[in-house]
Amino acid sequence: MIVLQTIAVAFAMFSAIPVPQFDWNEKNMRYAMCAFPLIGVVIGAAWCVCGTLPLPDLAKAAGFALIPVWITGGIHLDGYADTCDALSSYGDRTKKLEILKDPHCGAFAVIRLCSYFLVYFALCTCVSFTPRVGVLWVLALVLERALSGLAVASFPMAKNTGLAHTFATAADKTVVRRVLAVLAAVLCVGMAALGGWALVLAALAVLWRYHAVSRKQFGGITGDLAGWFLQKAELWMLAALCACQWGGLL
Repeated sequence: MIVLQTIAVAFAMFSAIPVPQFDWNEKNMRYAMCAFPLIGVVIGAAWCVCGTLPLPDLAKAAGFALIPVWITGGIHLDGYADTCDALSSYGDRTKKLEILKDPHCGAFAVIRLCSYFLVYFALCTCVSFTPRVGVLWVLALVLERALSGLAVASFPMAKNTGLAHTFATAADKTVVRRVLAVLAAVLCVGMAALGGWALVLAALAVLWRYHAVSRKQFGGITGDLAGWFLQKAELWMLAALCACQWGGLL
């Protein structure tokens, strides 16, 4: 029962998939970050179904681009937009953190979101779906969430409030770090074995950038920054996937 509740907490918080109502408590939140990567499995499965459907190429590309948004409810895109606003302000650390808390969407967030979807859709039109590519992308979607959860359990927090702080505080950080580190390592090896080493490098590069930007610009991570990382990792891994196909590696 506690395992199912732990999975339900992760899906209730980080997806738009309906789950049964129940009380969140210390026990079922303790390992919720370990279940977070399972959402990547669901998105990847839907992505593969879209890839096998007899749809026009542009319709299939639109499905590839929108499936993650539909399943997650856009929670990570919200963090991406807020972080883009904060970074574009060029204010001090306090100012940036205030912008992250502002529920309004600024001009820079709109500009970056439009640019993001334009690039994402263009990359999706370049994807030639095959079973190998489908498996590789499922692993990529799981990897980005494993790295995101690992960061929440490992990186310093920018503040003592907010979603990331709530999950970091409730988590058994030692166990979460070990589980997600092992999972990430296994995924990296599996992706490299499938020829997706460029996707692994892209994800790790974005993780390094995430750590550097969060510490320098914000003094640590927040839930919004976690969303920013996940969206950037996904975009760069998708670009790496397209590059590998274009180069004949996949």
